Amino acid sequence: MACTNIMIVGVGGQGTLLASKMLGRVLLDQGWDVKVSEVHGMSQRGGSVVTYVRFGDRVFSPVIDRGEADVILSFEQLEAARWLEYLKPGGKIVTNLQKIEPMPVITGSAAYPDALVDKMRAAGADVEAGDYLALAVKAGSAKAVNMVLMGRLSALFPEIPEEDWLSALEAVVPARFLEMNRAAFAAGRNA
Repeated sequence: MACTNIMIVGVGGQGTLLASKMLGRVLLDQGWDVKVSEVHGMSQRGGSVVTYVRFGDRVFSPVIDRGEADVILSFEQLEAARWLEYLKPGGKIVTNLQKIEPMPVITGSAAYPDALVDKMRAAGADVEAGDYLALAVKAGSAKAVNMVLMGRLSALFPEIPEEDWLSALEAVVPARFLEMNRAAFAAGRNA
């Protein structure tokens, strides 16, 4: 199998790192060689966070270069736009419609860009955008948006059984939050 490249992008505190941990686990359980690399850009303060996940028969580097991402899973739409140049032709962006204002917008020195999803589509990207935050709230907590997005991502890989995704979820989520996170995952998978 050729190497498949997935980028998980978002803002610190959204649960991107837990999502990448779950993804790495489910891919390892499938028997693939997996490399995960996390970049924390002021993640504790709401800054940009990106994780590279690469898998296949043999993976030599954890880094995804521009134009190589098969999938960009974005927890916030400005982050999807920020990493657009990493999407390969024919790749797919799955993005939450949530808007989290970066510091320049908060301080008034910049404006949050309008119509980002339309602009990404106009640039030729295959973009699936949804209010995944609302699905997380319905499942029990806004903090479960990461599992809603993992459920959505799982639908792009039908060759991986749903029970394997749920097994990975159970391995990374504390027991007291399992039921809510299972519901969030199901909401995303069926969105």
